[in-house]
Order: sequence, then structure tokens, then C-alpha cells
Amino acid sequence: MIEAGKMLKSTRESSSLSLEEVSEDLNIPVIELEQIEAGSIGSFTDIYELKGMLLEYAKYLGVSTDYVVNKFNEYMFDYTSKIPMAEIEKKVREKERVQEDEDRIASPYTRATKKEKSLPYIIVGVIIGFLVILAVLWSIKQITIDNNVTSFNTYIN
Repeated sequence: MIEAGKMLKSTRESSSLSLEEVSEDLNIPVIELEQIEAGSIGSFTDIYELKGMLLEYAKYLGVSTDYVVNKFNEYMFDYTSKIPMAEIEKKVREKERVQEDEDRIASPYTRATKKEKSLPYIIVGVIIGFLVILAVLWSIKQITIDNNVTSFNTYIN
């Protein structure tokens, strides 16, 4: 990337263009143009945006875009081939987890909700059911005292 950056810088200087002029014309901050020319592209967070800037800068200067893209691709290959396998596997697992979350979305207007744990609700339901059965049995026992059906007349006497 340093070679491509040097070539872009020498082309710009031979065209008598300042970084400020290029920055204004391309709408790219001066500091980013300086980093591109220095070949220090590690400070960029979005490589696709960086590649777009490189292509735009090369076209602006009339430089072969194929050369710049090839140098960029070589740099990215060298950079990414040095990533440890553990980090790659970690990123794959994270991506799969994000994909699972996205698959749970019912429509573009709703978000997936986390499953609530239903065990506490089941326990509360069983307890309430048990209490209702006890209340019914107790009321039946009250109505029929010692297997004798009581009526209003038996209470009066």
C-alpha cells in the first residue's frame, strides 16, 4: 500500500495540487488523504469506504485504478492472512449468533423478544389450581355436614 500511496502523492504533486484542493474536490478529509498517501491505512475502520476513496482519488488524479486496486488487494490479503484461526472462529460464532437473532424477527417492524422462562408461571398456575380445588372441597363439606344435606330449616332449628 505504501507504493500506491507514494505513487498517488507524486502524481498529485506533479499536477501541482494541494491536499486541501483534492480534499475539497473529493469531499475527503485532508487527514485521510495524508494517511492514504503514507500507506498507513490501518487507521481506517471501514475497508470498503477506504477502497472507494482510493478509487475516487486514483480516478481524480488520472492514475490506473487497476494498479491501486491490486495494491490494496495485496495489502488486504497479507493483512488478513495473518489473523489467528481462533479469532476467525470467534467472529464466525458471533456472526451465527447475530444471524439467529435476525432469523427470529417476525417482520421488519417487529423485533425478536427473548423467550421468557415459563417455569415460574407454571408453578403459580398449579398452586392457584390447587387452592381452587381446596376451596371447592371445603365449600362442599360445609354444605353437607357429616353427609347430611343441610337446608335453611336445619339451621333455624
